[in-house]
Amino acid sequence: MNKEKLLHTLANHGYNIGFGAKKNFASHDIVVKLPGRIGFIVLAVGILQLGYSNLGCNKELSTLLILISVASLYISSYNSSTEKYEQEGVRLTRIFNQIRDLYYSVESSTKIDFEDEIKQMNEIMSDFYSNSISKQVFLSDWFAHFKFFYQMQIDWIDQQLKFKFFRDKFPNSLKSSILFCTILILILICYEYFGCI
Repeated sequence: MNKEKLLHTLANHGYNIGFGAKKNFASHDIVVKLPGRIGFIVLAVGILQLGYSNLGCNKELSTLLILISVASLYISSYNSSTEKYEQEGVRLTRIFNQIRDLYYSVESSTKIDFEDEIKQMNEIMSDFYSNSISKQVFLSDWFAHFKFFYQMQIDWIDQQLKFKFFRDKFPNSLKSSILFCTILILILICYEYFGCI
């Protein structure tokens, strides 16, 4: 493997490892921080509902409270995994730093044969693949995109992979959700105002 291909491979591995670390940290943050915030919102809306019951929107507020409570229950089912998410995030960050250091070592090298570096890369990747948490919290992908692209130092990866905003930095599931919601809104508008469908 020549230098350019090795650098590109290291950057790809760096992306996978770094995103994995941020996904675990995103799941940890959602499980630890979100239920408290949801609880506060539910309490605030409940107080507003009691104080302003003459607004005529009790059904809507009650429905919102139920939906928020269900979301809070869903998230709290992950409470037992918070420590695992944090530990895995720390472990993957350590591996990310190792692959980054190897990248810089290869980049500054004048060698032609990178057999030792390839062996080191394979060892790092074996460590990466040795453990993973496949069950992540809903929306952790979206949060992980933000954490990876806007909080992490990834210039060395971007140098090789040349990330584009809409293609790479914008989560695919969010693109699909926006498209679905747009189509749904257009259908509702057509139904409501034009009587078609």
